[in-house]
Amino acid sequence: MSDPELIPLPKSYFVRVRCPKCGNEQVIFSHASREVRCHVCDEVLARPKGGKAEILATVIEYLGRVRE
Repeated sequence: MSDPELIPLPKSYFVRVRCPKCGNEQVIFSHASREVRCHVCDEVLARPKGGKAEILATVIEYLGRVRE
């Protein structure tokens, strides 16, 4: 029998994305509770969806994500 997991791992993580309009790279939170916009051109990169955000930009890399 395996040991029960005493401390659950987080389901959220950070994502490095590239803006589809200007190509700017930016780090955003996977469970953003507000609309995330590009710092350069103000394009919407992610929209909140009541939990995990809808990421509209190109995902380059997952940062701090626990892989199983």
